[in-house]
Amino acid sequence: MLNEVQVDEIRKLARDKRQSLSIVGEMPIANDIFTILEQLDIKLLEYPIQSEGDSPAFSAAIMYTEENGGELAFIGLNTADYFDKQLFAIAHELFHYYTKSGSHLSRLDEDENSLIEAKANRFAAEFLFPEVALRSIILNEFKTSKLGKLTEKTILRFIVRLQCTWWLPYHSLVKRLHEIGTISEEQYRNLYSIDERNLDAEYGRMGIAINEEVFRKLNTKTNTIGTSMKDIEIIVRNFEDGLINEDKLADTLSLFNKSPDDFGYRVIVTEEDEEEFDAFFSGRKSDED
Repeated sequence: MLNEVQVDEIRKLARDKRQSLSIVGEMPIANDIFTILEQLDIKLLEYPIQSEGDSPAFSAAIMYTEENGGELAFIGLNTADYFDKQLFAIAHELFHYYTKSGSHLSRLDEDENSLIEAKANRFAAEFLFPEVALRSIILNEFKTSKLGKLTEKTILRFIVRLQCTWWLPYHSLVKRLHEIGTISEEQYRNLYSIDERNLDAEYGRMGIAINEEVFRKLNTKTNTIGTSMKDIEIIVRNFEDGLINEDKLADTLSLFNKSPDDFGYRVIVTEEDEEEFDAFFSGRKSDED
């Protein structure tokens, strides 16, 4: 558990960073977190890393490298995880970026075991969904800050609507409600134990009924491979400017499941190249060998 001073520091940091990014008021960030990475010039690399158990091998990692006397920051995102957890993992890594914590690999399910990871998780929650906004929503809807007298079904429907607006993972929202004293310890334990990923169970059916498109997206393991289109554009322009050849363009784009043809360039394979490929795959040597 973080103490009041630590929580207040994190709250201020999240508020300051939202303001510096021109996020108007207490608006949801949701999918716009990818645009934020571009604003901060942080390179995003997406790749699915499967694990043997239920939890992903890792959630995200932030790394740094030097180029031309400057520092480049990269976030590696494991897209074998659910999409809502991918968004939370990026916000978690932004805490390490803002606080200059250095290169870091996170596994969100284990992060509460250290103080700095607990801070990073709290920052991610506050950055994506400011406490002042959450408290205001609760008061406006229920005319009280305590939800102890509400049925569990009412609270679940409320959480679904929060999730489909703010795009946080279910467990993060339950934890937020507990952290600000809106739900009791018993309510917290009961809500936290729900299998929120089972779309055929009660919470899953509520999510589909309330906002099927968003709810399914948040509960999807995207398994995407790629980077931002801004960085893809840099690769293509490097080819157009003669900094890389056709082979390098094709090889680099293939890392992100793309090809030169996707951007209007058809790589020509010469007759000599075809003969070399033939020889290689048939096990024969070319005449020049």
